[in-house]
Amino acid sequence: MKIGNIETKNNVFLAPMAGITDMAFRLICSELGAGLVYSEMISSKGLYYEDKKTYELMKIDKNERPIALQIFGHEPDIMAHVVLSVLNKRDDIDIIDINMGCPAPKIVKNGDGSALLKEPKIVRQIVRAVVKASNKPVTVKIRMGWDEKNINAVEIAKIIEEEGASLVVIHGRTREQFYSGKANWDIIREVKNNVSIPVVGNGDIFIPEDAKRMIDYTGCDGVMIGRGSQGNPWIFKRIVALIEDGEEIPPPTNREKIDMAIKHLELLIKLKGEKIAVREMRKHIGWYIKGMPKAADMRRRINTIDNKDEIIDVLNKYLENL
Repeated sequence: MKIGNIETKNNVFLAPMAGITDMAFRLICSELGAGLVYSEMISSKGLYYEDKKTYELMKIDKNERPIALQIFGHEPDIMAHVVLSVLNKRDDIDIIDINMGCPAPKIVKNGDGSALLKEPKIVRQIVRAVVKASNKPVTVKIRMGWDEKNINAVEIAKIIEEEGASLVVIHGRTREQFYSGKANWDIIREVKNNVSIPVVGNGDIFIPEDAKRMIDYTGCDGVMIGRGSQGNPWIFKRIVALIEDGEEIPPPTNREKIDMAIKHLELLIKLKGEKIAVREMRKHIGWYIKGMPKAADMRRRINTIDNKDEIIDVLNKYLENL
């Protein structure tokens, strides 16, 4: 897919997820076929005030490219400023994405994320300012609306297109739904039918057949995988094989899952150090072993371990005893 002047490897993308899509996980997903990976969402104010932790989120490896760096905020001037002063100077960032979909209360209460869906005028100002400032293609991620009474994804997508963005991603849920209920794929189709820039669909893709059904049903140009990739980075190559060649790649074996969990841990240690990595890997290991025998007991055990060698030993012994 072409996004501005950037050519992606395919049309199956990794969604931005706070606390999950750090460099370690992005590298794995890219290696396993993701056509484009998105960073965790990064505060434009954090960049503006040169917050050290915010800058830490921008670590990028050349092997994960192409990558979209996602920023959030609601002040057009500040967002444009950080694009000009920080993001434009980075050769390793391919695309700048604007978050207009995050439903988290701490984001929404500040007027950021999906709160922007209630403010079409501000949406226009932000996209215009960021596109004007950026030397890279700009994409925007949205939801279908604030709640069932305020579904305005088509209106918002048209504004995004009019102001020069190169692509829109739509998650087929309202802010009020968070991640509950079913994603509405009809709204993805409606957005696709009303704009000429590429449209990527997001929501309820957990197996390769879901991705194919979404593309067939909505006509969207690509799909974005969020929760469906947690503990399951193989989903990217499995989807690509199905939609490009009609090939059905079997799901990973238990051995592959454990090996990947260990590889993920080692990448995370390189990125963040053992103490933080071991703590952050607990949730990932829980996802990797989901559906395997005695997974609940294993999760409880992992949550008590605070060093790399013991985790690896416990995982290997668990596999031997299956």
